[in-house]
Amino acid sequence: MNAPILATPAPTVGVEIAPDAVTAVSIAHRGPLPIVTAWATEPLPAGAVTAALNAANITDRAAVGAALGRVFGRLAAEPRRVALVIPDSVAKVSLVRFDKVPSRADDLAQLVRYQVRKTAPFRIEDAQVSYAPGAESTDGGREFVVTLARRDIVQEYEAVCSAAGAHAGLVDLATFNVINAVLAGQGPTGGDWLLVHVTPAYATLAIMRGGDLIFYRNRAEEAGGSLADLTHQTAMYYEDRLGGSGFARVLLVGGSAADREARLRDGGLLRRTLEERLGARVDLIDGARLASFADRISVDQATIDELAPIVGMLSRAWSA
Repeated sequence: MNAPILATPAPTVGVEIAPDAVTAVSIAHRGPLPIVTAWATEPLPAGAVTAALNAANITDRAAVGAALGRVFGRLAAEPRRVALVIPDSVAKVSLVRFDKVPSRADDLAQLVRYQVRKTAPFRIEDAQVSYAPGAESTDGGREFVVTLARRDIVQEYEAVCSAAGAHAGLVDLATFNVINAVLAGQGPTGGDWLLVHVTPAYATLAIMRGGDLIFYRNRAEEAGGSLADLTHQTAMYYEDRLGGSGFARVLLVGGSAADREARLRDGGLLRRTLEERLGARVDLIDGARLASFADRISVDQATIDELAPIVGMLSRAWSA
């Protein structure tokens, strides 16, 4: 579809507000990959952001706003429009299948809302509902990836940006945009692939069939059971229920500690553990396929993991 004549230019600055930190990235587009021209991150006090599905999230607005202001101050210019990445655990993600998809957009929107109303953890009238086409079946049916979040909670994140002078025109979840970053950097992987995205507050597992999401699960850090066990259970479900014949690729993004050295150490241990449980090689996200970096910017694997959701969000906005 062609872009509208009066389309608003895509933002060149992205922000992630996570429970442990606020991070911003500024990019330019002068080639096949985005160029990271500046980035900055600021830690948050414990409890300032609580990434919850059904409760207030920004519990210390002053602290979050001050951190965001400092981050913007370290970029080349303070942005007026940003793409905003928020935690996965703010939303309920469902895969909804329809045997027949309505031809009219309004009818499809009503059908999606009717379907997710049954399992919504809050009133559908209070929800921000978005959806995107998923995998198509051979019988003509189609799945849709449906995201459901409380509107007032999303507005909490938007309000912090507004107070810092930046309008959040695009808002999306972190793991969705790690997927966007991978797809933008190398296109859909042939066959099925598994993404394990780990943050200090939660972990999300996503199974992709080429460019289509076919499985999604988010688990809070404090939930019982190890991530290795959860990943193994996911692999068994994939084989038994999703017709899986093995992952062409397993990708691990993120670490389990705020300290950078501990994150790299723990990430290495987790990687080996996952390889043992899955019987497959586990890769880290490739920074060379994520973005180019301005000459003065040096990055390590921890930085690449931190920036991936934001770069993926900006890449998606640019290509839309």
